[in-house]
Amino acid sequence: MPFDFRRFDIYRKVPKDLTQPTYTGAIISICCCLFILFLFLSELTGFITTEVVNELYVDDPDKDSGGKIDVSLNISLPNLHCELVGLDIQDEMGRHEVGHIDNSMKIPLNNGAGCRFEGQFSINKVPGNFHVSTHSATAQPQNPDMTHVIHKLSFGDTLQNIHGAFNALGGADRLTSNPLASHDYILKIVPTVYEDKSGKQRYSYQYTVANKEYVAYSHTGRIIPAIWFRYDLSPITVKYTERRQPLYRFITTICAIIGGTFTVAGILDSCIFTASEAWKKIQLGKMH
Repeated sequence: MPFDFRRFDIYRKVPKDLTQPTYTGAIISICCCLFILFLFLSELTGFITTEVVNELYVDDPDKDSGGKIDVSLNISLPNLHCELVGLDIQDEMGRHEVGHIDNSMKIPLNNGAGCRFEGQFSINKVPGNFHVSTHSATAQPQNPDMTHVIHKLSFGDTLQNIHGAFNALGGADRLTSNPLASHDYILKIVPTVYEDKSGKQRYSYQYTVANKEYVAYSHTGRIIPAIWFRYDLSPITVKYTERRQPLYRFITTICAIIGGTFTVAGILDSCIFTASEAWKKIQLGKMH
């Protein structure tokens, strides 16, 4: 007797003349197909969409930076002449730079009565400060007006597709403050890493800020006001990673959706059909 390979078929076919279509089965089948289509499109959208997950760890992520952080500062002082405006940088490694001018630009405002300072510079990864003041001016003014608007203060690379406190001071308006007051902005800088699907990493920094405004005096009289940015680095690093759902997981989910939906629909249809047949038999019994 020849071997029949069809014995391995676990999906035996039932002839059509032995099956019975019903209206209930048709409704359940249509609803089942629509439900499967909805779940399939939802899973397909999730598979195509890139997911960004975040994690926290303790480390210095950008070890190739040479211990430096790039800073971008854009600030307007509408009541202080450009020749008086300067940027000073200090830190705990002994750096003390007065009147930093590299990669900086001063734009006159209000017909020369004010100034907009834009600068890019680097700071060491140690606690310190940088401040906008008149300390580098040849002659100190009697009453420098330090009212200002901060347009941008950011650290490291610009990350466009992540929402966070990368420019927490952007839009800070101190135009109505005391013109003779100093301003202290206390910054806690948090290293941030963004890794795309290809494994390329970009390094940026978020920061939290607290501020105070005061008029300072010493035994010789009132101290020249300034706009201070005092910073310290957090040991915690935030990492964002782009991830896409693996293909095998997508296929497994689709198979589970199709198989599970058809199984539940089949059980539901069988229960309804059995109940319907039983009800018909009861009715026929009553008629007899």
